[in-house]
Amino acid sequence: MQIILIEDDKRISDFILKGLEENGHFVTLCKTAEDYIEQYLQTIYDLIICDIMLPGMDGIQLVQTIRYKKIYTPILMLTALGSVQDKVSALDFGADDYMTKPFHFDELLSRINALTRRFQYAQQNEKSTIFFFGDVSVDLQQYKVNVSGDEVVFSPKEFKLLNYMIENANKAVSRIQILNAVWGITFENHTNVVDVYISYLRNKIEKNQKYIFTIKGVGYMLKTED
Repeated sequence: MQIILIEDDKRISDFILKGLEENGHFVTLCKTAEDYIEQYLQTIYDLIICDIMLPGMDGIQLVQTIRYKKIYTPILMLTALGSVQDKVSALDFGADDYMTKPFHFDELLSRINALTRRFQYAQQNEKSTIFFFGDVSVDLQQYKVNVSGDEVVFSPKEFKLLNYMIENANKAVSRIQILNAVWGITFENHTNVVDVYISYLRNKIEKNQKYIFTIKGVGYMLKTED
């Protein structure tokens, strides 16, 4: 796998480089966001690993630039910032996952494998209108949902919410993000409509297995992987 690492801390970059190369990956190292933009922005990689606290342009600004350029390579953020808001900001601006320093290398490998599996699956199913997770299948074109082989009736709003959760599977999404995407509300108006509709979804799809998880202080996550 071709990976680019954007990290200015030599101790951390040496640690990651050594581990990834020992596991058969080819790694390019950049010490600043500017170096990446100037030299490697148009180079195709399988994964981008990026620190948030970089000299000059920070990692979140870099992610915004990458997504603005319509580069959809999976991005894993590394951060010493542990607050929920820092993590949410990284995800909101286009990162696919994050890890808080310090971390175990085995977990880093696991996150990398999970990200690349999801990206490959998305590419393979880019033109497909049918999505599967566990015993649930969703046909976006026919507006049909089946759970354990039985069709379950969804209201238009329930279906739109489920579609949004599928599009953001394995990512935490906030109530405000959901309100904006599903109801067109761009601010927190103290309504509990999101919680109510999440409850509706849970009652309809979680007959044999839990899929929608509450992320304390953030919102919800549709988790499609064990």
